[in-house]
Amino acid sequence: MRDMHGAPAGTFDFYVLALSWSPGFCEVSSTARSDKQCANGSGLGFVTHGLWPQLDVGYPSFCEPSGRFVPRAVVDEFGALYPEPNFARYQWRKHGTCTGESPSGYFRKVKDARERVRIPDRLAAMPTGTRALPIEIERAFAEANPGLRPEMMAISCSRRVFQEIRICMDRDLRNFRQCPEVDREGCNGGEIAVPAVR
Repeated sequence: MRDMHGAPAGTFDFYVLALSWSPGFCEVSSTARSDKQCANGSGLGFVTHGLWPQLDVGYPSFCEPSGRFVPRAVVDEFGALYPEPNFARYQWRKHGTCTGESPSGYFRKVKDARERVRIPDRLAAMPTGTRALPIEIERAFAEANPGLRPEMMAISCSRRVFQEIRICMDRDLRNFRQCPEVDREGCNGGEIAVPAVR
């Protein structure tokens, strides 16, 4: 996907809600040892990676050079949506500045999008050593979320380990929508490992 670095704020077609599977991220991340979400006993499964404004072809990023400062009160109110508050700040700089929203407006949208998506019960805490086809994970999300279909999301993996699910939503966050480019970028083929919660 083409990165439109420095594109005008507010110029996008839809949102992508990215929900990371913490155990998978921690298994392949080079920063896992220093990352709080990867600590043994963290108990984290799906966490918010971000809400990304997206174009039908490509995506905008870092739309305001200054990145507008995120007030501490906003981080205090919405920082818990992310595994770490500093990650929330980075998501604002890279993606939030492209929405045309204020920091509080953007994080309110992140919260609304996250609350719109129900995590399937059987995926909330995978048993040790689980393997699954990407389409099986997509179907589980589709069953748990009326109106969501496999072509409206994509599974991301690294080294055949489940990393995250990316779900496409209209700009008003009311409906899921098709997103061919995002769908094509997904992990396809055979089974992937789904590490257990730590």
